[in-house]
Amino acid sequence: MATSKSTFQKRQKEMKRQEKQRMKAERRAQKKLAGPSEGGPVIEAFIDPLGLPDVGASDSDTQE
Repeated sequence: MATSKSTFQKRQKEMKRQEKQRMKAERRAQKKLAGPSEGGPVIEAFIDPLGLPDVGASDSDTQE
């Protein structure tokens, strides 16, 4: 009789796993339809705070 109990538990566990997958897929679909959120962080292009290196300045420093 112990095998029927374990079979029932396995079936319940599998059903719970499948339901979780369905809910996750539904959330993904809703998120995809909604598009990017307005409250999220703004992604900007990376700008080097020091600017581009001055190639001519480094040559004059080494010649001294």
